Amino acid sequence: MKSILKQVVAVSMLSALAMPVMAQDAFKAADFEYGPRDVVEGEMPIWNTAKQKILAGDDLVGVTIEATDPRTYCAAANAGYDFTWVEMQHQATSWESVARMYASCPKATAAHGARLPYVDEHQVQQALDSGATVLVFPTIDTEEEARMAVQWSKFPPFGLHSQGGGQRWGMYADVPGGYRPTANANTVVILMIETLEGVENIDAIAKVEGIDALFIASGDLGNFSGYKQGEPQYEDLVDRITAAANANDIPLCGPLAWRADREGFSCFQAGSEASLIRRGFASEAEATARK
Repeated sequence: MKSILKQVVAVSMLSALAMPVMAQDAFKAADFEYGPRDVVEGEMPIWNTAKQKILAGDDLVGVTIEATDPRTYCAAANAGYDFTWVEMQHQATSWESVARMYASCPKATAAHGARLPYVDEHQVQQALDSGATVLVFPTIDTEEEARMAVQWSKFPPFGLHSQGGGQRWGMYADVPGGYRPTANANTVVILMIETLEGVENIDAIAKVEGIDALFIASGDLGNFSGYKQGEPQYEDLVDRITAAANANDIPLCGPLAWRADREGFSCFQAGSEASLIRRGFASEAEATARK
């Protein structure tokens, strides 16, 4: 009897092993419905003062930061500018230094910002983890570059930004609506058009969703074209960028000198803290000199 039972069990096990495994339905990320975890009920809070100005159509002025001294940074960030433009493209500054500056005055009147060296997931992650809420991307030449700049800057489901860690969670712990649910609406993305390729693709670039402003890089536009401001060839490039921005209701940025010289610009890059310190010293020396 035991022998028969063993044979029955063995046959049953072999039969079970021979049965086909029921495959699950193939998972498709595109068909997945994003959950309600980070949904904001009611009106989206806009706590970033730089974003508030953009939405209101007011002028937005960023002060360029090239030094890494937190005291200098905080003095500039509380001097009346709208955002800080920490220079990461043309300066040998580390993100550790940037994070230290942001942390020294987290509640500065200016929104913390940076010009990144290029479009890259790691660079964007470092900037946002450090506490930046204004991101300036240089040398945007194609629609794909523009799209990835936005994608890396925004959390899902709109973008691909990793939640990660960093000091931003402490800096913005008390913002209305909470940081994670409101971050996409409060992160400012500014794209710089500097090359002939950028001008060639400007119509497609300007149609990318999520761009807050387009910056006409006055110096490099001359560098890449070989013409000076005021010359017809240079002004034609400016006009093409301007037309694309206007057609898509995107604010235009330029150097602070253009605030008085050109119509249609509402976003500007001011000089560096070094130039401001130098002018301040010069002004005091002149004012106190013996007559």
